[in-house]
Amino acid sequence: MHRWSRYRFRSVWDLDAPPARVYSVLEQAGQYPRWWPQVRRAEAIDGRSSALCIRSVFPYEIRMTATRLLSDPARGVLEAALHGDIEGWARWTVRPRRGPGGEGTRALYEQEVEVRRPLLRTLALPVRPVFRLNHALMMRAGRNALAAHLAAPPEAV
Repeated sequence: MHRWSRYRFRSVWDLDAPPARVYSVLEQAGQYPRWWPQVRRAEAIDGRSSALCIRSVFPYEIRMTATRLLSDPARGVLEAALHGDIEGWARWTVRPRRGPGGEGTRALYEQEVEVRRPLLRTLALPVRPVFRLNHALMMRAGRNALAAHLAAPPEAV
């Protein structure tokens, strides 16, 4: 395993919605394509796993299976194992947040993965900053899309 093909990501999303509502939306990975444009496909495999296809700004798709390892609404934690073009894990931690606009949610996303797709492994060292930027842009777009989704009237959601 080469360290340049391993990535650790961390993203914080501050959202103006109750933690229980944010958790409920994040818990439904199969529905991500409805609100997160970079999640191109999500197909349920069984009650715990979904096949995902993700593409951000740069022209390559990541295909993987996400299998739920932990779903704990009381603690606000969702965790999944990732297998496919990338291998590793991802975790959401959803907590209440107080801010100038009142109460809301802070959703922390953490991911640790190793690139498995041969082309991406070959390019891992020279384009590592591009991969990191691509992920950051995807997460920013996801945060904005989730905020809009949560702000939409219930009948539009």
